[in-house]
Amino acid sequence: MSRSAHPAGPRHADVLTEGHYTAPPADLNALDEKVWARTVSRNADGVVAVGGIEVTRLAEEFGTPAYFLDESDFRARCRAWADAFGRDADVFYAGKAFLSRAVVRWLQEEGLNLDVCSGGELTIALAAGMPAERIAFHGNNKTVAEIERAMEAGVGRIVLDSFQEIVRVSHVAQRLGKRQRVQIRVTVGVEAHTHEFIATAHEDQKFGIALAGGEAAEAVRRALTLDGLELVGIHSHIGSQIFDMAGFEVSARRVVQLLAEVRDEHGIELPEIDLGGGLGIAYTSDDDPREPHEIAKALGDIVTRECEAAGLATPRISVEPGRAIVGPTAFTLYEVGTVKHLEGLRTYVSVDGGMSDNIRTALYDAEYSVALVSRRSDAEPQLVRVVGKHCESGDIVVKDAFLPSDLAPGDLIAVPATGAYCRAMASNYNHALRPPVVAVRDGEARVIVRRETEEDLLRLDVG
Repeated sequence: MSRSAHPAGPRHADVLTEGHYTAPPADLNALDEKVWARTVSRNADGVVAVGGIEVTRLAEEFGTPAYFLDESDFRARCRAWADAFGRDADVFYAGKAFLSRAVVRWLQEEGLNLDVCSGGELTIALAAGMPAERIAFHGNNKTVAEIERAMEAGVGRIVLDSFQEIVRVSHVAQRLGKRQRVQIRVTVGVEAHTHEFIATAHEDQKFGIALAGGEAAEAVRRALTLDGLELVGIHSHIGSQIFDMAGFEVSARRVVQLLAEVRDEHGIELPEIDLGGGLGIAYTSDDDPREPHEIAKALGDIVTRECEAAGLATPRISVEPGRAIVGPTAFTLYEVGTVKHLEGLRTYVSVDGGMSDNIRTALYDAEYSVALVSRRSDAEPQLVRVVGKHCESGDIVVKDAFLPSDLAPGDLIAVPATGAYCRAMASNYNHALRPPVVAVRDGEARVIVRRETEEDLLRLDVG
């Protein structure tokens, strides 16, 4: 549903309409395990801990705002995805969600492959020692330099996103004397039930080559004629933060139809299909994500059924979870700076971060949970809006939530499920310093991405 926009941006400060929000939870001190990382708990003193370390201690050592990542949870989710799909399928972690050298090493150790979509992500992957053959390279506008770097490293697949890129990749491969394994990304005409900016399989958007009108079939023809390319499969991605498997069923059916057309026209059966990622996570208690084994069974059943109907051998399936792995494993810790009560409207809670460390609320209208984590409180709940310190009225972290009415400056609050896209999309707006990412495991905490400093800002400002 569309909405009008104010010239200065969405009018987030409009008064809430009746019934816009739900009733407060029965216990503001409770932590919904769907939303929080697996080792997060509140101890007897009322302080929240992760990996056995209290947030008050973490704040003292690492400061706020900061992202704290539950390494045990991350590794467990990697194993769950690998086990669910087994040896007859491939799981590629979508590095765009969050990538660092430590994360790459965890992926290797837990048996996952890696999907990158830029030269920078490729650099991190290779620097951390990810075997190049376990890397897939995405992107709708890869430069010649990026393609050359990927091929020289020996990446396992490049996903072709346009007719121009088919030729571009082929030319680079021939010049380097290589035959590059590729997949063609197709848009299957599925409108995923998600935000417009993260729906990626309808025709009117920048990704992929449309099945409609025979464009994808023509892309296959061209790829099969070029010596520098080894076409191994078809790629489809229908969007992000999706809970309903119906879209995947339609997508798989249409991709398999294309495989059948390729067989009938060219006499070959492409051995791979990639159904992308985009599986949703719980940002609030109302969200109900599926488990990896449920997703694996559903996708496997869909592809097998459609291939049997088309008389095709079942291709090797690959998927690309990113958010579904890292999203739930981290939270952002903030210190409350001011609490402003507006009689008859709401209470604004300002924290020491904001849209520079989490742009998703402003960008996607995303919803988050929040909790007081430095102490227990039995005060009455109050409806609040958690906002940042930036010079934007749309600088909102959590639009509407309930926190204790005795919340005060100096309290620590945390926003869960910020492992995906928050640090990855962080900015220096207002010359804010991007927060660190701290991995916590078994009573130990270590920085895996350090906090930016003012010296970092000055070092880049060469004028």
